Amino acid sequence: MKFADGSALIETGDTRVLVAATLENRVPPFMDGSGRGWITAEYAMLPRSTTRRSAREVKRGRQSGRSAEIQRLVGRSLRAAFDLEALPDKTLILDCDVIQADGGTRTASITGAYVAAVHAFGEAFLRGDLKRWPIVENLAATSVGIFEGRLLLDLDASEDQNAEVDMNVVGTGAGGLVEVQGTGERGAFSREQFDRLVDLAADGIHQLVEYQNRALAPVLEQIAAIAQKGSRREAPPRDEKEVWGKP
Repeated sequence: MKFADGSALIETGDTRVLVAATLENRVPPFMDGSGRGWITAEYAMLPRSTTRRSAREVKRGRQSGRSAEIQRLVGRSLRAAFDLEALPDKTLILDCDVIQADGGTRTASITGAYVAAVHAFGEAFLRGDLKRWPIVENLAATSVGIFEGRLLLDLDASEDQNAEVDMNVVGTGAGGLVEVQGTGERGAFSREQFDRLVDLAADGIHQLVEYQNRALAPVLEQIAAIAQKGSRREAPPRDEKEVWGKP
């Protein structure tokens, strides 16, 4: 997006999510004086992102519980991937808009939001607005489930609606888990099935991280070049006469 500080368009099957990042020089009141920054998110589905038109939530006068739950998930997931102390007095807002929904919109939002966030932080770091590179972990998310007795990765809408087990997994490129949301839709499922689903999700997250790194390669290469030169030092103040020169 032309005017966003960072942006990404993610497509997983027929699901498409557009994410825009905005970096602001302020923090929420509860973060005042903490010396840390904040990352938050907003999530919405366009009226014709599904098979039938849904009214915009603003026309209903309130946000749905589903949207509120998803945007909290996106925000806390992203906060696990970045060092908030490297973002003093700054807030990153990630706007996740679902253009087309065919299952897995929350996991696609998280995966795309990471790319948009890195773009925004990369531009700020290259400008000198950030003294320290804030990435702690690569982060992505995917859905897994059991459908007709088979373990599936990245369920589409029809599979998700009829799955025996439905699970969303947020994880890091190094294999760590940030959040796991799993439900036995038609009864209990075994610990063995749970472990196999998490392993399948980890494989999917590894693939997604590879796609993220390809998309981010230009900005990451610039960051790496700066890192090789060592830590940044602030330039000493110059005398005003030297700045302006002779009249």
